[in-house]
Amino acid sequence: MIEALSIHDFRCFESLKFRPSSGVSFIIGANAQGKTSILEAICVGARLQSPRAIGLYEVVRIGQPGMAVDLWTAENHLHLRYEPPKRRLALNSSEQSGTAEYLTQIRIAWFSNDDIEIVRGSGSRRRRYLDFVCCQIEPIYLKYLRAYERALRARNALLKDGKPRREIEAFDPLVIENGNAITAIRGRVCSLLVPFVQIAADEIGASGELVEMSYESKGELQAALAASVADECRLRQTTVGPHRDDILLALNHKSAARFASEGQQRTLALALKLAQTRLIMDQLGVVPVLLVDDVFGELDVARRKNLLRGLPSDAQCLITTTHLDWMDDDLLQGPVFQLQQATLTELER
Repeated sequence: MIEALSIHDFRCFESLKFRPSSGVSFIIGANAQGKTSILEAICVGARLQSPRAIGLYEVVRIGQPGMAVDLWTAENHLHLRYEPPKRRLALNSSEQSGTAEYLTQIRIAWFSNDDIEIVRGSGSRRRRYLDFVCCQIEPIYLKYLRAYERALRARNALLKDGKPRREIEAFDPLVIENGNAITAIRGRVCSLLVPFVQIAADEIGASGELVEMSYESKGELQAALAASVADECRLRQTTVGPHRDDILLALNHKSAARFASEGQQRTLALALKLAQTRLIMDQLGVVPVLLVDDVFGELDVARRKNLLRGLPSDAQCLITTTHLDWMDDDLLQGPVFQLQQATLTELER
């Protein structure tokens, strides 16, 4: 659990210090005050990636050379300093040359109002969701993913420039080795998620609806690459591989993106996030920190309450919302902090 957070030059904040409860903490405030940025800072500090940004350069406060995030648990101090393009990590004041030990300290489950795009958006949103889970379940997964991305960038650059085939194929072993490893882990984790997604969907409000979820790829990558040569020459990019794979999501044997209502899509998106929480607990024996960012506005009251009741009771959970008028007293367990003008103030209850 996170005992304290300190951020400097992160998004809209020059500096902020926060001590959340070990249970549930509510952060309320008007829109555009920075509630989401507080949760994002925790995710960045713990996982070295943002659920809202492609690169860390996006979270640096405008006009500043870099940003810093510090997280304290009962046993450890995690420090991230980022000054583009350099990133410095420290664990208990010991500088880290790699990320392996750093990333084992805190697991995260992120819930957002934008999660509906996992269901109805492009395949990139579903791949990003699955990658975030895989990185926490299988620590070596990030190594495979980064190696694949480097090889893919180099291969695509050669294809774009129309280089000879032998130069392009020089990167095939790296693409194939790491791509097949990624596909294998994604497929396994996706299969593990399925029963958790079904249970969570039933709990939140989709009782009686069959949820289907499967990882869709072109199969063994060496054969897929060989079969795609004509398409590559025409499009000048790598057309098969994990970067093009997708996750099939269906309700009652019909595509959730095409045929589900918005309410069904939101329920399924929340079920996917609740399922990742429970899978981390099941596979690793640890409870992730839950970052729940303003998901309640688009849900009816029953689904709001069902979601809150479905969150692990022993999890540290930080919830942002504009107001708590709808919440029953029995669910409002934990301190309430108000964010106004970049300052957090705990309200009297």
